[in-house]
Amino acid sequence: MAYEHILYEVSDKVATITLNRPDRMNAWTPIMERDVRHAMEASSADDNVRVIVLTGAGRAFCAGADMDALKGLDPDDVRRATNLPPFDMNRRPDWQTRYGY
Repeated sequence: MAYEHILYEVSDKVATITLNRPDRMNAWTPIMERDVRHAMEASSADDNVRVIVLTGAGRAFCAGADMDALKGLDPDDVRRATNLPPFDMNRRPDWQTRYGY
């Protein structure tokens, strides 16, 4: 998969996921959320990965939510993410939340 807001690399059994919006101090966006979730799932499924490192490009790890992206949100339209997988009885419940990878 071609990622838009992250870099993904596997070397020596270490997957490195780099938030890659240094001009915005890696502020979080829905695109970044999708990219990170996919990379985490790909890492988890890869037998060549034993460790996942999450880091940020530039001078900041992550400044939090991208406020420009929030400007267009309708408060009445905020709801649970639709890209979450169904609940799995064989996994810890706290690892199945939106940001629990």
